[in-house]
Amino acid sequence: MNIMQIMKQAQNVQAKLKESQKQLADMELMGEAGSGAVKIICDGQGKFKSIKLDSEALSISSENAEELEDLISVAMKQASDKASKEMESKMKAATGGLNIPGLNF
Repeated sequence: MNIMQIMKQAQNVQAKLKESQKQLADMELMGEAGSGAVKIICDGQGKFKSIKLDSEALSISSENAEELEDLISVAMKQASDKASKEMESKMKAATGGLNIPGLNF
């Protein structure tokens, strides 16, 4: 394989990575907790986008405020985990399974 082929492959990988990053940014992944009382939306890069609370969850008292906080944490972790898996999948597809330094997946 000559240097020109290697450079062309590197450019192709770079283009695929850029497209994968765009696709990840456009995704909406949801994590939920408390039978849907709390829903968290993040993008495929794991960036928080929104939170949705069921009306029942909004009528909180001091006793169940801690429970609601826990539900929000669970939903955020679930959405973030989904985003990590999507990112890993996209990056592996873009690099053809090559282990490229600096891309931790």
